[in-house]
Amino acid sequence: MSKYKCVIFDCDGVLVDSEPIGNQVMVEMANEFGANINLDYAYKNFKGNSIQNCVAEISNLVDADVSSNFIDEYRKRSYERFKNEIKPIKGVKNVIDNLDIPFCVASSGPETKIKLNLELTGLLPYFKNNIFSCYTIQKWKPDPAVFLWAAETMGFNPEECLVIEDSPIGVEAGINGGFDVFGFTAHDYKNELVKKTNTVFNNMDCLLNLVQN
Repeated sequence: MSKYKCVIFDCDGVLVDSEPIGNQVMVEMANEFGANINLDYAYKNFKGNSIQNCVAEISNLVDADVSSNFIDEYRKRSYERFKNEIKPIKGVKNVIDNLDIPFCVASSGPETKIKLNLELTGLLPYFKNNIFSCYTIQKWKPDPAVFLWAAETMGFNPEECLVIEDSPIGVEAGINGGFDVFGFTAHDYKNELVKKTNTVFNNMDCLLNLVQN
């Protein structure tokens, strides 16, 4: 029997394989301003971060304010790519189908993005109204507010919940809120998560056993 009563999933990179798509769009747009960065740089500096911080980072790189219309254009381009390319994380549907405790999703992205990507990957019916966005409360990871909000709404204390994250910032947010955090390392190319949390896994097929033990 699991010691946990609820699982809180991050969305991008945990439920849906959106990180390569979204970060590639960010790289392309940044390079249009002369940033001269690659996908590896994006994973290291943008992954799990708020888009406002990403835009600020790009502005620093090019020594110019790129904020005007950047976010709207990024949403437009990335949503089009998501519609054509996004897939669920391999094995995550089986995890959700077999979880015998409540679960929800808590993400830094806007609720419209979360719902779009869950719908495109066939995962939206599993989450219904159990979707929590940093945009709703205007607080972003590593602030734990979105996880605390999710736990309280689901009816549990932080110590009763398990957070599943794939970014160092997300892991920090969970730990800051008093949660146990498991790091999903499929796209952790720099081996950063093992430095943040003792429990990491690189295949969703492993998660059910980890949750239930």
